[in-house]
Amino acid sequence: MTEETSEPEILCEVRRVDKDYDQGGGAVLRVLQGIDLAVKANEVVALLGPSGCGKSTILRILAGLTQPTRGEVLDHGVPLRGLNPGIGFVFQSFALFPWMTVSRNVEAMLEAHSLPRAEVAERAARAIKTVGLAGFEEAYPRELSGGMKQRVGMARAFSLEPEMLFMDEPFSQVDALTAESLRAEVLDVWAPKDRNPKSIVMVSHDIKEVVYMADRIVVLDANPGRVRTIVENTLPRPRDYRSPGLLQLVDRLHDIITGMEMPDVAEVDGASQAFEPLPHAGGGEIEGLLEYLDARGGREDVFRIAADTDREYGQVITATNAAELLGFVDTPHRTVVLSAEGARYVKASPAERKAVFREKLLELLLFQQVRDAIRKAGSGQVDRDYVLELIAMNLPSENFEATFDTFVNWARFGDLFSYDEISEVVAPSEEMPVGA
Repeated sequence: MTEETSEPEILCEVRRVDKDYDQGGGAVLRVLQGIDLAVKANEVVALLGPSGCGKSTILRILAGLTQPTRGEVLDHGVPLRGLNPGIGFVFQSFALFPWMTVSRNVEAMLEAHSLPRAEVAERAARAIKTVGLAGFEEAYPRELSGGMKQRVGMARAFSLEPEMLFMDEPFSQVDALTAESLRAEVLDVWAPKDRNPKSIVMVSHDIKEVVYMADRIVVLDANPGRVRTIVENTLPRPRDYRSPGLLQLVDRLHDIITGMEMPDVAEVDGASQAFEPLPHAGGGEIEGLLEYLDARGGREDVFRIAADTDREYGQVITATNAAELLGFVDTPHRTVVLSAEGARYVKASPAERKAVFREKLLELLLFQQVRDAIRKAGSGQVDRDYVLELIAMNLPSENFEATFDTFVNWARFGDLFSYDEISEVVAPSEEMPVGA
């Protein structure tokens, strides 16, 4: 006779969830589209993806802190109304009350749930001991290190004895060794199956972190946020950051993300035939990337760049995509390679760099059309609203305000156009006369 194995209990779930934000004037920014995700008992789920893919928004929707535009949110199979009572939250920022001691910071969270005073004191003391802060009960936040402050945040969450622990990039504000210690301690608290939290849902941009902690890794696309794939992590616990299996899974996720975020798109007749979305990276970031590559022989792995420059990989990929759009780099697989145009740029004088940057901007349709509109305008300038409308009409899925900010940044960096925030007009720069 064989013993039947039942499916793990589903604690919370989102089905076909979209999230839109009204930008005014009838424009809508969709940040999530068609999200399906269930959190089961006794697992750690990690949400991984580039900046702007909606990781934190999914977490907040599951918690009931944010309402979806469409779709269902379920708690134990029942539609969620209001806040999910079974969740403890650990945030990226420590969010401590600076005028309260460690004990009072934890007790304040419990008092908000109207628990008896004796239970408040007992739970707070137990949670503080659990996170290794025994002896610091009367210390104030100003007397604590970053790691200790985050332990207070963890103690507040643990004190509620939540069914699920939600963590939004909780280790990003502490040093690497402290983060490593905190990850292990969180897993130690979660591991016993006879007590809460039953499950953990975490947001992270750190690939090694999620491979170390998670049983399932949900990889998200951006613009709008969608589930690209879910990677099952069957590595046995406790895990070793240096084990071959962990490093292989890290490499696999690197390949998924770089294939998603740095696609090699063939050009048609050597030029794009449509408006190109502008990656939201500044001109200085693009120039810094080119100088970094030049100093390293003209090529480097994108994740090595992130590690060397202490930048979130999503930011590095965004800067890389911007540099590739301008023709300064190529991205075979997960390597960033300085192109001939990129090499020309870094070897040029400051004034020559401006000229090269202008030249590359005018290969993009948005900059071409603004230039042509300025030429036709009797005033020799165009309003901000004209450029916003141009963006909204031709890039309807983009955040047009953010795209406009990038447009202005690049135009100023290349001395192509100027923008006056008071009059809200775009005009040719001194280096780019109207008739040029």
